Amino acid sequence: MADLALPDSPDSPDVAGNGVWLHCIECGDKHPPFEEVIYTCESCGGLLEVRYEQYPTFDAFEGRGVWRYSAALPFEEGVTLPEGDTPLHRVPGLESEVGVRNLRLKHEGMNPTGSFKDRGMTVGVRVAEALGVDRLACASTGNTSAALSAYGARAGLETLVLLPAGKVAAGKIAQASLHGARILEVDGNFDACLDIVQDLADRGEAYLLNSLNPFRLEGQKTIGLEILEAFYDEEGRFPDRVILPVGNAGNTAALYKCFREMVAGGDLAPGDVPRLTGVQAEGAAPMVEAIEEGREDTRRWEDVETVATAIRIGNPVNAPKALPGIRETGGTAVAVSDSEITDAQRAIAGEGIGVEPASAASVAGLRKLRAAGEIEDGEDVVCLTTGHLLKDPDAAAAAGADPEQVGDSTEAVLAHLAGRTGLSGLLGRLGRLFG
Repeated sequence: MADLALPDSPDSPDVAGNGVWLHCIECGDKHPPFEEVIYTCESCGGLLEVRYEQYPTFDAFEGRGVWRYSAALPFEEGVTLPEGDTPLHRVPGLESEVGVRNLRLKHEGMNPTGSFKDRGMTVGVRVAEALGVDRLACASTGNTSAALSAYGARAGLETLVLLPAGKVAAGKIAQASLHGARILEVDGNFDACLDIVQDLADRGEAYLLNSLNPFRLEGQKTIGLEILEAFYDEEGRFPDRVILPVGNAGNTAALYKCFREMVAGGDLAPGDVPRLTGVQAEGAAPMVEAIEEGREDTRRWEDVETVATAIRIGNPVNAPKALPGIRETGGTAVAVSDSEITDAQRAIAGEGIGVEPASAASVAGLRKLRAAGEIEDGEDVVCLTTGHLLKDPDAAAAAGADPEQVGDSTEAVLAHLAGRTGLSGLLGRLGRLFG
């Protein structure tokens, strides 16, 4: 495993506002964080990372939610609903099926708007306030728009969201609409939407809050802090592996940064860093392609399609941060089919936990890697599920059982139930399974 330590402070104190600065991951240039709007390095165009003069230990954290971790964030508090404190579920049925030592599901669908994106927005919208902007914008496959709309409304800021027309689940559009965002449906895919939003941001027309914005990932890294704390409290050790769905690769980059910061703070040994393992749908898998081919960057996929709409992305902007995270932690990446995703969604539901299809990709990936012998039976594994079942109710209904028609009497119900245990019930179940 590579040295995960973060670099030292900048030489000039003017660069580090409140002990915080922006560091280019490509050329190493440093930029002040709050003097002007900046998303990428002004010298080389590389991605920026938020850096700090000091990195905390677990003893520094107190309170609840995302802002429990203010010692690892750029502000003491943010625009909050509140968010964080999501459950780390035990799933004994799945654990027994895949045969690992411990399996937990970190269910980010329990955040206020139903996805992990709330963690990034509580920090990102707070930064927007500090910069004095008056319009927020994002491109979205749905969850980002829902979160930005809610937090923008909370902050009293105008919100603009660009969505690929006909490609976003109705539940997510409804959230953005109700929270008062202006919704523009673009005749193109997510990546085309992001191109437009980046251009608007470059022209000063809006403050971009996609995960290209480095402050978004600061909120998202608290997923990793919660996983480390909760798993250690219960098991007396850190998990061996974290498996997560990959779309724009923001969470992969954020968790990698979280682990590096805790190594720098001294509470996490480099050998205890969990292996980051990314899962993509077969119809949108540029990160998997890059890992398998040993490339340092991704090839943009122009045509992407999957039932997992939240990760239907062909050009993951955080790949330069995420690919090193996978490689340097000893992780890997795998692509799964839509049918494997749907099967995993059903299996998770069988544990009483409802997630949208993209969330289930992590469990589908675990199953596939376990079957291939890539994951050992002695591992402690955490699968990240990123969004709630009701984010995509149509997909949930398609994956679930069909309603059964009965007469309007108790006798009719009892007769129907009796029939379900016989041949007619079996044929009905087979029809739903294969029809």
